Amino acid sequence: MAASPKPSFSPYRKWGTALHVAVLVLVVFSVVVMVNYLGRAYFLRLRLGAQSRPLAPRTLSLLSSITNHVQVTVYYDRDAPFYSTVTELLGEYRHVNHRIAIQLVDYLRDPAAAQLLKNKYSFLAAPTAKDLVIFDCDGRIKPVDGASLTQYALEQIPNEKEREFRRKPVAFAGEREFTRALLAVTSPKPLKAYFLQGHGEHSIADTDEKMGYSKLASVFEENCVTNEPLSLLGTNTVPMDCSLLVIPGPTRALDDLELDKIDQYLNQGGRLLLLFNVLSLKTGEIGLEKILAKWGVDVGENYIIDPERTLGTGQDVIVETFGNHPIVNPLLQSSLHLVLPRSIGKLRARAEAADAPKVQEIAFSGPKSFSKADPKQAHPFPLIVAVEKGAVKDVITDRGTTRMVVGGDSIFLANHQIESAGNRDFAGFAANWLLDRPQLLEGIPARQVVSFRIVMTKTQLQSAEWLLLGGLPGGMLFLGTLVWLRRRS
Repeated sequence: MAASPKPSFSPYRKWGTALHVAVLVLVVFSVVVMVNYLGRAYFLRLRLGAQSRPLAPRTLSLLSSITNHVQVTVYYDRDAPFYSTVTELLGEYRHVNHRIAIQLVDYLRDPAAAQLLKNKYSFLAAPTAKDLVIFDCDGRIKPVDGASLTQYALEQIPNEKEREFRRKPVAFAGEREFTRALLAVTSPKPLKAYFLQGHGEHSIADTDEKMGYSKLASVFEENCVTNEPLSLLGTNTVPMDCSLLVIPGPTRALDDLELDKIDQYLNQGGRLLLLFNVLSLKTGEIGLEKILAKWGVDVGENYIIDPERTLGTGQDVIVETFGNHPIVNPLLQSSLHLVLPRSIGKLRARAEAADAPKVQEIAFSGPKSFSKADPKQAHPFPLIVAVEKGAVKDVITDRGTTRMVVGGDSIFLANHQIESAGNRDFAGFAANWLLDRPQLLEGIPARQVVSFRIVMTKTQLQSAEWLLLGGLPGGMLFLGTLVWLRRRS
């Protein structure tokens, strides 16, 4: 009688293999748990992909200052292209500050939850209310449109028959928009900027490309500062709710009563952004020069030309030299683009008292620049100054420390010019320094969207299809057959 074949594995070996597999599974599970614990306890982050980068310093500073509960609702289609990018970024916010709660609602797959939100937020009832991120803090609500988070560029599609284009995502500005929304809903006191009018100044309601200031008004609004025009004629005074007084390029002289009101506002701890205009040289002094002289600021009576730092017209000046100041420190790798600027510097013709205002020259022309009135004297000219002084003695101040930014050009913040070089960033930095918001003196760049595309010919595509659909399954079948034949033998 033939002997029965021996089993391939003995019971001892089977139990040993099972125990070995169980130990390996336990070790892997323990490692996963340990890494997850360390990631929570010590804020470890594994950033995968070319688009990942840490949150900007401005965002981190704002998040660390938030003490109120903030509810963030992602009212989004889960299949939207940048849905995962939005939720991952908000997860970073939540990781830094646990007072931020995040709710995900897919209005297509969860109509019941979507209806509850529509009952809470009336603006969601509009047919166009789709793909929104809603920030809510103590009744202050700020929705962010998902369509505004991504910047696109037109890209031509390779096509031999006809020219065809498609929209290609190039940058994701979610962090900038989310941080602005957080600032808007967590600011307990609304800030207001008043723009002086009546003397030929730029207007925040003017959309003209050359002289309008509507885009500067939008920069202020992005930094959660509302804008109002102001007239100081008659009995009007600087309002008590004025957080920042802006005098944008007056071309006509102010009367003495208006100057007295501005002087009183500054002595009470006011904040002032004053920009001179080259056109005011035709008028002569407009009255503000005398007020600035008391604060240690010297206003030049001519405009500056820089033949080495110009785009060729001779009327513009590229500013690349900056002083050490919070307003311009973020611009050290950038520049400003001014138009026929007047020199604005520190008044040096008098002895400084111990309690004198601190005047810092923060932006300069190049070494070959000269005044139009004296072309033979070439040297750097100061073009912008920042002034700071504590409360004036024996004067009760409700506003705090006096701060001023005085510039020799107002056109560089007009609608067209504000988009040149770092002009827009300067406007935001100057406003935030004047308003004493140091956590906002950092820019938030958009995150670059990196896409990868494989370009293949028709023959290469067919070869890849045969490899994926036939080669890989066929190879596995062939190896399986070899193992089966070896076991049979």
